[in-house]
Amino acid sequence: MEGLDHKGLSNSPKAPPAPALPLESLAALARYGVLRTFLRQYLISDALSQEPISDEDRQQALNAFAQERKLSDTEALERYRIANVLTLEDLQLQVELPIRLRRHCDRLYRPKAEVRFLERKQQLDRVVYSLLRLKDSGLARELYFQLQEGEATFADLAAEFAEGPERVTRGIVGPVPLTQAHPQLVERLRTSPIAEVQEPFQIGEWWLLFRLESMTPATFDESMAIQMSQELFEQSLEQAVEATLAQLRSKLHHPASAQS
Repeated sequence: MEGLDHKGLSNSPKAPPAPALPLESLAALARYGVLRTFLRQYLISDALSQEPISDEDRQQALNAFAQERKLSDTEALERYRIANVLTLEDLQLQVELPIRLRRHCDRLYRPKAEVRFLERKQQLDRVVYSLLRLKDSGLARELYFQLQEGEATFADLAAEFAEGPERVTRGIVGPVPLTQAHPQLVERLRTSPIAEVQEPFQIGEWWLLFRLESMTPATFDESMAIQMSQELFEQSLEQAVEATLAQLRSKLHHPASAQS
């Protein structure tokens, strides 16, 4: 982006300081419900700060950061830094975080991405289906026959009769991951022929009418590899957050023993 040059920032960001905060500060973060968020961001920065990236990566990251925040030149970037109380090193870490995350996931988790995909494949298949949710079983059966005979469409009936959020989408749900639906509906979607209206069935207080419109099996392409790599990173991050929280609980609730 014209007017912006990554060389205006430090080329060697420092690793974030260890979260060796006083117990009072940690307790305050917990009190206000932000301790987990703080630890998550700290651990992300700590993991990514030393991830090697090229000058080209840095320029790409800066361009994306500036475009997203509508920062047209170096002066605008400096005003952003000051307004957000950031040091140059802090700003650089913020700018480069997305690209460092991609490089980190590629390096450590990409080799495991396909295995993750195979484990999750059924959950990743995507479907589009028409749906009507009603509380009146008699009305559900009447509308089923109208659909069967071609006397009405899902779109028209949803707009008039649906009692769920599909009312505003004229009965269409998706494309969404197959397992986003209720487990009982998922079972029926898996085995339902495409474009065939299914008889009403009950889930709790609701009577459901549905028709599978399309099913797209998940494939292990580039975007899926990235998604799986990021999921593995998230899994590792959550484990690290939980481990750190366990240490902090011990310090916060047993400060005397933690100091001995």
